[in-house]
This record gives sequence, C-alpha cells and structure tokens, in this order.
Amino acid sequence: MGDVGVVPGLGRPRTTARVERVIAEFFGAEDVALVRGAGTGSIRFALQALLKPGDKILVHDAPVYSTTDTTFRTMGLDIVKVDMNETQKVLEALTPDIDMVYIQHSRQKISDRYDMYEIIRAIRKVSGVPIVTDENYTVFKTRYIGTQLGANASCFSLFKLLGPEGIGCVVGDKKVIDRVRKMNYSGGGQVQGPEAMEALRAVVYVPVMLAIQSEEIEKVAKAVNEGKIPGAIAAYIANAQSRTVLVELKEPISQKVIEEANKLGAAPYPVGAESRYEITPMFYRASGTFIKDKPKMKDYLIRVNPMRAGSGTVLRILKQAIEKAR
Repeated sequence: MGDVGVVPGLGRPRTTARVERVIAEFFGAEDVALVRGAGTGSIRFALQALLKPGDKILVHDAPVYSTTDTTFRTMGLDIVKVDMNETQKVLEALTPDIDMVYIQHSRQKISDRYDMYEIIRAIRKVSGVPIVTDENYTVFKTRYIGTQLGANASCFSLFKLLGPEGIGCVVGDKKVIDRVRKMNYSGGGQVQGPEAMEALRAVVYVPVMLAIQSEEIEKVAKAVNEGKIPGAIAAYIANAQSRTVLVELKEPISQKVIEEANKLGAAPYPVGAESRYEITPMFYRASGTFIKDKPKMKDYLIRVNPMRAGSGTVLRILKQAIEKAR
C-alpha cells in the first residue's frame, strides 16, 4: 500500500504492476497500463501510442465525444467518417491509407444499431489495421470489450467503476502498452500503488452494483410505459452513455423537470458518471451527442439514472417533478 514512485526495471510502482497483471489476466489481454486522466487519458495514450500527426483514422459518422474530439484535433488526425451501422460500408471505407479504426462501444446516436463485435470480426478477416475501442460505460455491462475480439487496445475509466478519481485503463497488445509506458515515464505521471489497489478492490463489487442497478432501471421503465407517471409518454432503456432510462415527456418542459427533480433530492449532473460519489438518482439532459443527432427532442427528453437509488425513489421524484414543472 505504501508503494510509490518509479521502481528500476519496472518504471512504475511494484503494486501497480501487480494490479495491471491481474486486470490483464481477467480480460485475457497481453498487458494493461493504468494511466492518469481517466477515460479521456486512456484514449489519448492509446491513440498517441499508435498514431502520428496527419494519420488517417476511420470513425463512426456521428457526433464525437467532446474530449475525444479534442484529442483528434490536437493530434492533427485526418478523420474519415463512415456509417458503422452498415458493416459493409466500414469494409468499403477501409482503404490502404487508413491508419486506424476507432470504435465507441456505447451508442452515440439514438438510431445507432451497430454491433461492435461484428465490425471487429469483419475487419479482422480482411485487415490487420490497428483497432482501438472506447469502452467507457460498457465494461461489466457487455459480454466483451474490444481486445477480447481482436482490437489492439481498449480504453476505459476506472473512476466510472467506483475507483479513484482520474484513473484510466488501457488494455491491449504488449507493444501498445510498452509505448504507453515509454511515453509516460515520469514519477509524477504514475498511478501509485495505493491507487491501483483501491481501483482493484472497487471493480470487484462493480458487477454486483450494476446488476442491481439494471433491475431498478427496468422497473422504472416498466412503470412509465404502463402510464403510472402522468405527463410522461414513454420510457426507453438505452446505453446513453451509461445504461439509463430516457423519459419522453408530453410537453417541452424537460429543463424545468430537471430543476424540480433537483429540489426533490435528485442530482442534475454527475460528478463522474457511475463514480463512487453517485448515490442519489440523476435527472439530467440527454447526452450532447444525442441532442446533436435529434435537436428537436432536447425539450422533451430527460435522462434518468437511478445510481444507488431504488425505483420507488426514482418514480416518486419523477412524478412530483413533472407535476411541479407543469
């Protein structure tokens, strides 16, 4: 627990190296690097390890998550967009000058239906092009992450998995992880031993927490769709970006409902979605990428994540907030 610094021969704390080996074994990967910067940092390190300025990257034709877009732009990448809902179109866009395929596992648009597993398998039949997957909001909620199906690196935030603030994880090929470590060779940049152990203890409980949360989400959606909440037309369970209930309102009062829900005890925005601090349910706007795709829905849609709250609490707040907003 007191293991910190840069240990000769390892370039990082001994305990951190042990935790990385445990996570790598769990995912069946060659290696793992714990990094600073949470999900954003892990994606940035993976891209920097595999690409250079001006390289061409193939991405889904959808609004890019803001911090990822910043990384694309600051690296000077040539972005090629393709509709990943059509696997054949992805293969057709996979020209010899494409240097990487980048896939976000969670949905970016309401209309998205692509199967990341199918895309990776299809690409691997014809090409060895590097593939990086953004696994934020999907680890322990989906059967596999990208590297388990042939991707070269998968990136996610351990902060979203009840871990310490700002810790990210890159799972992948040894050559990718070696490059990440080489770029990050600084004592101040290391994830220290106590933090690594804290993250490992946290993720052991995450699958249990998410299973309970999933059950409560289904109860909320069922109640809304059975007409038990006046003013709510329908509810949709979606990975947007974490697994949530999208509640469609009868009137364009979403912002007012969020404000009233906040007064009743709900949180209006996350500290770090799914983090250890998210105890009360969250009533907040649909994600920025969803709104860009369907701007007219902005005033009719709210996103509800129970977090650690039961469905009874969520439905009570939702019903009262709509009444007050109307």
